[in-house]
Amino acid sequence: MSTVHFALATAFAIVMAALSGAPAFAQQGPLKPYKDALFSRFPVLESADGGAYEVIDYQELRDINERDQVPERRVKSSYVSTGVKQYQENETLQLGGRLIEVTRVGKEKNAAFTVIFVHGRGGDRRLGANDYSFGGNFNRLKNLAVMNGGTYYAPSVTSFDESGAEEIALLIRHAFEQSRGRPVLLACASMGGMVCSHIARNREAVHYLSGLSVLGGPPDPGFLTTPAAKRRLPLYLSHGSADSVYPAEEQTGVYRKLQAAGYPVRMTVFNTGGHGTPIRMTDWRKLINFLLTAG
Repeated sequence: MSTVHFALATAFAIVMAALSGAPAFAQQGPLKPYKDALFSRFPVLESADGGAYEVIDYQELRDINERDQVPERRVKSSYVSTGVKQYQENETLQLGGRLIEVTRVGKEKNAAFTVIFVHGRGGDRRLGANDYSFGGNFNRLKNLAVMNGGTYYAPSVTSFDESGAEEIALLIRHAFEQSRGRPVLLACASMGGMVCSHIARNREAVHYLSGLSVLGGPPDPGFLTTPAAKRRLPLYLSHGSADSVYPAEEQTGVYRKLQAAGYPVRMTVFNTGGHGTPIRMTDWRKLINFLLTAG
């Protein structure tokens, strides 16, 4: 994270802590708690590197069958708060001569921070805006953004190559300019992780970013050589230990390489979790707080 972005994140943390009446360090970041008892409190089976690496207890019976009213289709109502929909808009942005379809949740301008979520193969903007699938995790993300003065974008990605990444680069700059230079965070899931890899190598896009995260995506062994790494953008990795698409061991290898180099990186592994587990189980508050304050 750049000095400017770090200063903005730190100032934001202090303001939010004052508003909530809780010390900034007790919160481990600026975002106020939201349904933490449901989304954040899972047993840690293993912890290393001062907590930067964690293996979380994931159980399909508990975390899908008991959490969902209809398994993998509709989460129980206690996990969602649909009032956030009043702050949600479907938009078609014209940026750099391209039309980019997005779902925006939160402020159009002057957001305290922005999160952009890139879906995987077969998805579109509806995936990242779904309130009831994925255990209600995207509904929590929406609420975290709105209640903390932020903005959340779920764009439709047309491809996962350099062309698709160029569209996301345009959206990153748009979000940066709309928020007057406040932090913009990029999260990429599954094959969408290829977009994050392209963005990490795009010097202009990296200029407007404050952090990256990859949820169940492909490893990037060359990350340390990228413009993103040279700017020391914090990186959060989330993966299922039983991922059959992108083996967890390969992503863990990337983490260890970065950790050994003293890079600001964190990795969460969900024990026995599959390819889609990080989308359901990643703790968005923990992820965003790390990206806003690390560096």
